Amino acid sequence: MNEPIISIKNVSKRFGSSVTAVDNVTFDIKANEFFALLGPSGCGKTTLLRMIAGLETPTEGQIILDGRDMLEIPPNKRPVNMVFQSYAVFPHMSVEDNVAYGLRVTGVPSEETATRVVDALEMVKLSQLSKRMPNQLSGGQRQRVALARALVKRPKVLLLDEPLSALDAKLREAMQLELSNLQRKVGITFIIVTHDQDEALSMADRIAVMDTGHISQIATPAALYESPVSRFVADFIGKVNLLDGKITGTEGSSVVVDVAKLGRITVPYQGKASGNVAIAIRPEKVSLSPEPPGAGRISAEGKIAAWAYYGDVSHMYVDTKDGLRLSVNLQNATRQTVHGLDIGHKVWLSWAPEDVIVLAE
Repeated sequence: MNEPIISIKNVSKRFGSSVTAVDNVTFDIKANEFFALLGPSGCGKTTLLRMIAGLETPTEGQIILDGRDMLEIPPNKRPVNMVFQSYAVFPHMSVEDNVAYGLRVTGVPSEETATRVVDALEMVKLSQLSKRMPNQLSGGQRQRVALARALVKRPKVLLLDEPLSALDAKLREAMQLELSNLQRKVGITFIIVTHDQDEALSMADRIAVMDTGHISQIATPAALYESPVSRFVADFIGKVNLLDGKITGTEGSSVVVDVAKLGRITVPYQGKASGNVAIAIRPEKVSLSPEPPGAGRISAEGKIAAWAYYGDVSHMYVDTKDGLRLSVNLQNATRQTVHGLDIGHKVWLSWAPEDVIVLAE
């Protein structure tokens, strides 16, 4: 996991004179890493993936793959394979013929092809369905055929372009686990493009969050969620309460922040910041109680304005007496009436100072 399998060096991609899809991006992807490119539609993530695959050519910069500059290497000669959102499974071929196709057209001997097809189908748990036609398969099974067809060529890097977006929610969640397990089993680098935060958080070793052609942050899922470096990342990854504030002083390893409609709070902060900032509090870090909390917690009084029940959690919206609306996630840990709370109930919100994220960007 020390040497990068892919180095993206100052890569830009422009379409015409007015559209910059990728803007001077530089980062490395490690060997055997599950890496995610995450961001909203139009941020440049798919364009970047297509440049790695060789389906687009960088306007500027270098893509180094397994130690070789890919500029002059055509897509079919690169040590990568790609699984598309639409699967692109051949409807007139059986499962095993779909998987074998890429080996046959490149002249791999029939005995070796047969062995590799058996191994690939075993990896994706489709051995019992090898004779079936695609129209006899579910969406998840067709997705696994596409994966097996990509893996059978033994690429150094597998590229996945929104591979689960066409699946229903429950199957998508199951396939996320299957992909993670498969990546660990085959031990090759996976790069996935997705706009789904849960998908990236649940599968990837590291995630690059993209915005308007730039990399906003690259980090592990936990670091992105708990320590975002900007408002955009904090807001894009999961739910968050974002409040405007201004740093007015320091106290040891903490900063004093005047927060609009909340007041002055003192929170831990290791970086260097001054002037206007934002503070972020994740909804699950906020507690609700009928009485004022004890000392040492940041608190505000308010009324429940709205709430939504999601089965495992209830998502509450609380309006403070000073005019803030804060969101709170409460775990539905029992089958009893949900928390005994309803719209209009007076409550106290509170959270620990160390759970506050200070965002200087």
